[in-house]
Amino acid sequence: MGHTIVGSLLPVVVTLLLGFVAARRHDFSKEHAAILNRLALRYALPLMLLVGTVKTSRAELREARPLLIALFVAIVGLYAIVFLLSRFAFAVSSSTSALVALTAATPAVPFMGPAILGYLFGRSSAIPIATASLVINLTVVPATVLFLTMDPQQEGSERKNPATDRSEDHMARASGLSTVLGKLGETVREPMVWAPVVGLAIVLTGWRIPALILQALSLLGHATGGVSLFAAGIVLASVRISVSWPVVALVLLKNVAQPALVLIGLWSVGIGNPLRGEAVLTTAIPAMPIVVMLALQYRVAQTQTVAALFFSVIGSVITMAAFIALTG
Repeated sequence: MGHTIVGSLLPVVVTLLLGFVAARRHDFSKEHAAILNRLALRYALPLMLLVGTVKTSRAELREARPLLIALFVAIVGLYAIVFLLSRFAFAVSSSTSALVALTAATPAVPFMGPAILGYLFGRSSAIPIATASLVINLTVVPATVLFLTMDPQQEGSERKNPATDRSEDHMARASGLSTVLGKLGETVREPMVWAPVVGLAIVLTGWRIPALILQALSLLGHATGGVSLFAAGIVLASVRISVSWPVVALVLLKNVAQPALVLIGLWSVGIGNPLRGEAVLTTAIPAMPIVVMLALQYRVAQTQTVAALFFSVIGSVITMAAFIALTG
């Protein structure tokens, strides 16, 4: 088992540490990390999502429906719970709440799935990787980008004239709707949002893209995980990693609570392996590097997301070992 854990997580840890060392040697700075993030978000990640999606056949999607439902409930359900608690129970801004929810609820399947699940399941790992990537990139990632792009609402303004106030309320609602629609349009235009949608549409039509084209598109797409982890390592070296209760809570939710709930839920309804093992180990994968990429791009909760990613990756050596043992 020790060899399995090391083999699946070692590439992730080494790449993260390489970025950290490169920054410490002053070969790269935080500004360079932002450029690498832009490369990953605008080009490499969309290509990887598109190619990964179109490689999945309609028959495979039908067979993966139970897995799709399990991952949808685990990821979207936890995202919604964390977002609502952060936003309304702790009065945190919508943008920060969305980024916190993304950190707690989304395993880094598009980035680390091939290295971790591919090592654990071999060729059969394509189904959980594709299924989880579809769920993540068609639901919680667009939602997070939308919240991040929304302008903060101004609160606490005093009201003076009732007639003027009603007029201003009407104008504010119209302006607010226009803002939401505009930001929604910006979100839909993001390549990492529309690329998996295009891929899913291609799969549903039954059209098969020639393998030569997919191979050409895959070259840059394969760089997504390495580039994003390397950039995250650079950011780690440029900020002070501190342990706080929010960071501890995020790591426990991501690494322990989410896969544990999936394991208990699937066991309680009588679903066994291989589906149970695939679902549990998919959700046991550490937090996504994209949270750091988005935090840098929108300048939201940068220190918190970097610390959560760091401890999630390091802690996964123990937590993934436990879940591999429980599902083996």
